[in-house]
This record gives sequence, C-alpha cells and structure tokens, in this order.
Amino acid sequence: MEKVKPIRFSNPSQSEFVKTLRKRVDGYFKEKKIAKTGGIKFKIKAVAMLALYTAPYFLLLSDVVTNPLIQWGLCLMMGLGMAGIGFSVMHDANHGSASRKKWLNKFLGFSINFLGGNINNWKAQHNILHHSFTNIEGHDEDLDPGPVMRFSPNAPKLKMHKYQHLYAWPLYCLMTLSWTFQKDFGDVIRYEKIGLLKQLKTTLKKEMTLIIGTRIIYFIYMAVVPLMLMDIAWWQLIIGFLTVHFVAGFSLAGVFQLAHVMEDLDYPVPTEGSVLNQWAVHQMNTTLNFGGKNKILSWFVGGLNYQVEHHLFPNISHVHYSKIAPIVERTAREFNIPYHNVPSFRSALSQHTRMLYKLGHA
Repeated sequence: MEKVKPIRFSNPSQSEFVKTLRKRVDGYFKEKKIAKTGGIKFKIKAVAMLALYTAPYFLLLSDVVTNPLIQWGLCLMMGLGMAGIGFSVMHDANHGSASRKKWLNKFLGFSINFLGGNINNWKAQHNILHHSFTNIEGHDEDLDPGPVMRFSPNAPKLKMHKYQHLYAWPLYCLMTLSWTFQKDFGDVIRYEKIGLLKQLKTTLKKEMTLIIGTRIIYFIYMAVVPLMLMDIAWWQLIIGFLTVHFVAGFSLAGVFQLAHVMEDLDYPVPTEGSVLNQWAVHQMNTTLNFGGKNKILSWFVGGLNYQVEHHLFPNISHVHYSKIAPIVERTAREFNIPYHNVPSFRSALSQHTRMLYKLGHA
C-alpha cells in the first residue's frame, strides 16, 4: 500500500487574507488577555459530560433502578454522554487545545479508548487525514465510509446509492459499534503500512496491544460487570449496549457529516498534487457552520457546529469559537472568501439529506 501522498496548497493572491485573519484572531486573545485553551468553561463541561456517561452507568449497577423502561432511559443518557465526551472532551484534548498541560490533553484524549475506540487511530484519521485534506477524495477518509455510502461526487457511484438518503440514518447509528468491533483493528494495520503510525511516533505492536488491552477493559465494565451485578437477562444487556452505541453513533456521525457533506461545499480534485488555494481558503471552501444561535446545540456538540473556525484554528478550544466566528466571517467577506453558514440545525439536516440524494442520483 502506498504512503500518503502530500498535497500542495498554494495561491499567493490569498496570502493577505490568511495573514490578516491570523492577526485579528490572535489580537482577540491578546485584547481579552485569555488563553486559547479551554480554561474553566472546558473543565465544567468535561465534568458534566463525564457525569452524563458515568452516573447512569452506576445507577444501573445499583439496586435503585429496577424498572426496565427507566433502565433503558439511562442507556439513552449514557449514549448522549458518550457522544458528549467525544464532542467536548476527547476532541479538544486530541487537538491539544483542552489545556496548556500536555499530559492533561493526553489523559483526556485517551478517554476514547475507554469508550470503544483508539486514540492514535482517531488522530491518524481525523487530525492528519481529515484536517489536512478536507473533502479531497482518496485522502480524507471521512469521505470513505465504504462502498455502501457515497459522500463525494468524485467517488464511484453504485446502484444502491440512490437510496442512501434513506438508509444513511440507521447506518450512522452503527459508527461507534464499527470502531469497537472491527474498524480499529483494520485501520491500525493500514495506518502502519502508509506511514501514519510512524508519524505519530508509535508502532503497530504498541497500538495493537493498546487496542486489545483497553477493549478487554471496555467489555468487562460494559458487559461482564452488569451481568454480575444486575438482575437482567443477556438479551436485556444487548439491548442496553446497542442503545448506548446507537445514540452515540447517530449523534457523532450526524454532526460531523453536516459540516462537510453539504450542497454548497467544494470537493476539489488536485492537479499534479496541487490545490490552487491556500490551505485556510481550502478549509473555508469545504467546511460549513450550522445552528450557531442554538446555544444548547453549541454547548452539547462542543462548538463543532462552528466547524469553519475549528478547521481554521484546531489549536483553539471550542469554547472560543462563537466569539471568534464574527471575526472570521467579517474577514472572509472583506476578502471575498466564502463563509458557509446554515442558520439552523433543521436546515442543515435537510441540506445534508438533499446532498445524499444528489450524490446517489447524479
């Protein structure tokens, strides 16, 4: 398997925009005398999201809750908590923006391993491939969920894709289950072959040991312990386990796809290994914000509905995105650079569905 081929992003005419934008955003933090990391807002949210996942778990293990419907409701809460940790804790930490302390970022980022995923697989796919090559077919693996879905106009089209706007939603529910049971094991071998593990300063042996070890711990606390302490049948455990993952998978996949698989965004094809845009402008052409005025949504998804700001400044914590968004938009308008923004979450869902339909029929 070939190693990841670099892509050059270049357009000298856009240099002034990039320089001005960086200067203005840096100026905001200097003027406010605040750090670009999460601070107290991040810490409060991290505690809240961890509690949303762990509190229902321990309630389920206790004798306090015995009603099956309430138990199922607690599994729903755990699913939201899992997604919340992914959105608001793990994501910032693995970008190094949660804290100034590297060890704390690493510790919080490692939380993904206790949710059925793997930290360095995430960094390889998300930090390196997705952020570096956003919406570029063959490079951005977020566009490649397998042959059953078509997320790019540059991807091969199959007959089944004309129905993908209908079957995408149940498939989104399977995302975290796929990580847990299959995807991580295949990905780590592939990332070794294309040189990404070396780039992350790790090895295949180390990662495979880590995946297997933490996956055993995960199944012990998610399956063995509940069967030992709770008065439930094995099929009730499976329903609860699947509920957690279905809710988390749907939440995570839904939010991330709304930011990139949309009608107004670009899917550039490099010419001789080059894209004729500065990297920052490329991000603005391939990324979209949605539902910025919905404070509850913004809080729960870790500001990832401000995806433009996140892609431009992944080293800045999500707690600042709503404040720097007007700076980014104003600067983009000034330099005639696209700034994609859908006002509501509902509108974004509609646009994403239409895009899936178009990709399935075009």
